[in-house]
Amino acid sequence: MWYLLGEVGDRGSTVEPTPAIGLVVAKTKLEPTKAVHDLRGLLKERPWEFKYTLRLVPIQSVSEAKLDTIESSALAVAQNIGDKETFRVTVEKRHTGLSSKTIIDTIAKKVNRKVKLENPDRVIMIDVIGDLAGISLVRANDILSVEREKRKG
Repeated sequence: MWYLLGEVGDRGSTVEPTPAIGLVVAKTKLEPTKAVHDLRGLLKERPWEFKYTLRLVPIQSVSEAKLDTIESSALAVAQNIGDKETFRVTVEKRHTGLSSKTIIDTIAKKVNRKVKLENPDRVIMIDVIGDLAGISLVRANDILSVEREKRKG
């Protein structure tokens, strides 16, 4: 991942393992969503470089993995959901006892936009790993699934 980020313009990124086996986090000076889009372009040019990378999710905010701090960070990014846009909350969690349903319910009831579970305009992504939570507001094409992209050809 460090090498791949260097190839799209960030030679100073840092990559660290997480408590979840096979999962790493990367800190980059690049805007996270743009970095994922740039990496998608690199994947199309040189797919063999992504041998050990399966999925990339941009993270825009990091907070403690406590319900109140996750909520405030998620509501901050949710302000960027357009008036006419739909949304959903997606939680992915590892090494935590937090309830996905509790996180989703807490956030969704405070976002004054229409919820749409299938093909929403925006997704509030909450990635909890141990005692940290990564929060982002993404569109469907902001997450890079390497295998799906390779199948598209």
